[in-house]
Amino acid sequence: MGGTAMATHAAPTQAPLPERRPELDAVRMLVVIGLVFFHSALVFAAGDDFYVKNAETTEAIMIIAGFGVVWAMPLLFLISGLGAWHSLRRRGPWGFAGERLLRLGVPPVFTTLALNPLPQWLRLRSADAGYHESYLGFLPRFYDVHLEPQEFPFVVQGEHFETGHLWFVVLLLAFSLMLVPLHRGLPRERVRRIGDRLAAATLRRRGLVFLPALAFAAICAFAGMEEEYAGWHRWSYLLFFGAGFALATDDRFRAVMRRDAGRAAWLGALFFAAAGPGFALADTPFTETTALAVSSRALFGAAGWCLVVAIPGLLDRRRPKPPPEVPNQTPTTRRRLYAYLAAAVLPLYILHQPIVVAVAYFVTGWSAPVVVEYVVLVVIALTLTLTAYELLVRRTRATRFLFGMRD
Repeated sequence: MGGTAMATHAAPTQAPLPERRPELDAVRMLVVIGLVFFHSALVFAAGDDFYVKNAETTEAIMIIAGFGVVWAMPLLFLISGLGAWHSLRRRGPWGFAGERLLRLGVPPVFTTLALNPLPQWLRLRSADAGYHESYLGFLPRFYDVHLEPQEFPFVVQGEHFETGHLWFVVLLLAFSLMLVPLHRGLPRERVRRIGDRLAAATLRRRGLVFLPALAFAAICAFAGMEEEYAGWHRWSYLLFFGAGFALATDDRFRAVMRRDAGRAAWLGALFFAAAGPGFALADTPFTETTALAVSSRALFGAAGWCLVVAIPGLLDRRRPKPPPEVPNQTPTTRRRLYAYLAAAVLPLYILHQPIVVAVAYFVTGWSAPVVVEYVVLVVIALTLTLTAYELLVRRTRATRFLFGMRD
């Protein structure tokens, strides 16, 4: 997923495979596995409308979780944008569109129909002790839908219907397909010249890499934030995705991120800390138009961009050089585990939330301290998620297809 020069009109098959950046794969694994910990924590968080809630909750969880929210999903979109550049260059626009429709289109359709009704049904059972409707009886109500084009790309809506945690996959598919007409319609030579000048200027002048923070600050401040999309406005993610796509076009951008990573980390932490009091004091910080709420959202948006610059840059600085390859060398346990988890990212993302909700439904009925319930919930949910992937997904071609895995 390393950057290369701007593609020309050469046939897609002539494009060399990009350098693999294992630190970015590691980030994807960390974020997806971390979601088990994050969504398990929401069961015990005060002020959050998660599917199943514990009787005892705490405000501290949302404060701690906020630091993950500010960078985790934005970084996934940026990394996806980096990968999209190389995939589009290698496959061409129509091959890219076909591959994305299969890998990102099939899983949300299958999962929304087969798995997503469960969390909604458990929500109703958890909230009302008198609710005794069977799961099969609930399904027709889940599938009772209508179209709302203004909610694009989430145009299918219903009282109980939801794409749930698959919003990430739906947005990523929409953003990817937007690239196809853009790639075909833009004047390549002019774009190449602009990219070359921008890369040279960013490398030459410190601080230019932070200018996009203003755009993210403006979107968060004036368009508001959306709790159902991990706090960010859905179209903020388009900018992160587009930024990743642009950064992949020239290795000089990668050099800039390595150079300015330290400063970006300090700025990101400072902006995030400054945003905290406003989120704590405002009644509805995601949408309020008070000066405190607007300024806090602006600081949050700026912090997100700075941290998304900092984390890949710092990891790229510290990335060890790969050992020389030895013919017929047996892969180490560490390499096998890395390859196993890298292939499992999308299925684990799809599986984890229904499993967390199902386990939480039973764990929250215990008379145990919050810490004990949380640890048990995480251990069981993570074990079941990995087991479901191993036994129910990766072993057959049909299930691999349904969960977006490459053969």
